[in-house]
Amino acid sequence: MTRKFESGVRAGACASSVGAVLLLATSLDIEVAHAQAIMRTPTISVPSRTPTISPSIAARAVSVDRGPRGIGTTARVTARLAAPVHPYVHYSPNLYPACTAPYRDADGECLAQSNGDGGGSGKSGKKSAGKGRGNNTPVAANPRTFANEFVAEIDGALSLAEADELARRHGLRRVASENFPLIGATVGLFRIADGRPYDTVRREFAADGSVRSLQPNYRYLLQDQKVAAPTEGDPAQYALAKLRLPQAHALVHGANVTVAVIDSGIDAKHPELANSIADNFDALGSSEGPHVHGTGIAGAIVAHGRLMGSAPEARIIAIRAFGGTTGGAESSSYIILRSLNYAAEHGAQIVNMSFAGPKDAVIERAIAATAARGLVLIAAAGNAGAKSPPLYPAANPNVIAVSATDQQDKLFTASNRGNYIALAAPGVDIFLPAPDGKYQMTSGTSFSAAYVSGVAALLLERNYALKPEALRMTLAKTAHDLGSPGRDDLFGDGEADAYAAVTAIPSDSAAPVAAASGTTKREGGEGRREEPGIRAIEQPSLSSADDKSTVSQTDRPAAR
Repeated sequence: MTRKFESGVRAGACASSVGAVLLLATSLDIEVAHAQAIMRTPTISVPSRTPTISPSIAARAVSVDRGPRGIGTTARVTARLAAPVHPYVHYSPNLYPACTAPYRDADGECLAQSNGDGGGSGKSGKKSAGKGRGNNTPVAANPRTFANEFVAEIDGALSLAEADELARRHGLRRVASENFPLIGATVGLFRIADGRPYDTVRREFAADGSVRSLQPNYRYLLQDQKVAAPTEGDPAQYALAKLRLPQAHALVHGANVTVAVIDSGIDAKHPELANSIADNFDALGSSEGPHVHGTGIAGAIVAHGRLMGSAPEARIIAIRAFGGTTGGAESSSYIILRSLNYAAEHGAQIVNMSFAGPKDAVIERAIAATAARGLVLIAAAGNAGAKSPPLYPAANPNVIAVSATDQQDKLFTASNRGNYIALAAPGVDIFLPAPDGKYQMTSGTSFSAAYVSGVAALLLERNYALKPEALRMTLAKTAHDLGSPGRDDLFGDGEADAYAAVTAIPSDSAAPVAAASGTTKREGGEGRREEPGIRAIEQPSLSSADDKSTVSQTDRPAAR
């Protein structure tokens, strides 16, 4: 009896402890599955210097100060060289919406999920399917699309007044429309104006003879992710050494190569970006100021002050497609289409897309047309983690998808996986410029993609005749194998190696000439394929670890 009594007491105590923990979690409103990491606030001392960066500098010590209750942890990194302090912090959402198996289609894409009656009553979706709030507004808030909006290809012969009349006939409002030479179509953005159910309007609108195609206005999110735990070392220095950029910069710097950055606003006045922004286009038509994400992406490519980008002499076309001056920023199918159209029509040779969204018919069409013009397309793999379905545009076969690694060559925990991953590049604890002359330390596949965009610019300066497929093959052949031997779903062909890639192709003796404004399609495209320098690199992708190791070791120079 005594033993039974003691056992009962212990069980009761255990249950009380568990209950206390659950009560505490509830009171703090903790949702583990949807928690958002917050970027730490570094206090980093960086000296003013010339663009050459030594990859061997390391920090002496790291200490963590915990302030008063309610104030986040601050990491203080004391470097060997004294310089002004540039703290910076930002908050933003970073994971693309995911869904469970019952709500995925055959391609792994998330389907719309019902929220019951849409009025917050908590009723099941089955019992209240199709019911609205009393005014027939559509049910279910789908995080993958903008509610009540359509992107439609319409008859190009319609005037604006006729397009407005078309919209009114179906209870819609035409938000915007224009002709897109990139895809040879007139596309409009329409919004439901009379409160009718989404599916009803969609069926009626799609049946109109003036409508060529119809789809939702999909949502795209920038792919940055914050890391709370401090690490030792200068993040900018470690990324440069991993990519062997100092060695590559002894040969090329990305001069006369134009990279379109489709992102949030870029601070063109930042000292790191001085004289690097060749053109600006605001696809949103907004008056917002610069944003931390776009400024960081541009810095990863062209920084040339205290920091060093992967192609410091490249030119940037700054295309604002993501709105929001603080925190996270988002965009849509229609705005991404406008951005790709501008990049293709205004001389871009490389397009950096550090954002992710669902498979999108109109954007797939635009990307195919952009690739057909000979542009190199590079995108962030996404920060939705191991269980995420493929995200786009990275999963498009015309795009080079880049995953993120850390200082120990481990895969970034939030990085997407899949057979569409082409390469990996540093993307954890990356030191970059931020608006108003400040600096940031941040993480995400966004910045991995930006580094690779800069490496692509180095290759085009080295040989301007290099075609996108040959450029991609060169990056794959010369990548440093990571993970399991050979190509895999985490790192693709491996971590990019700028020096090995640059030295793997012959130098083009002719000075590069930027593509004329209005087109980037290269003349005599097929004839170029037979040039000796190009034939040398158009070989099947290496599939064995031994082959890749041989290339990497052969190209690796002695320590400087």
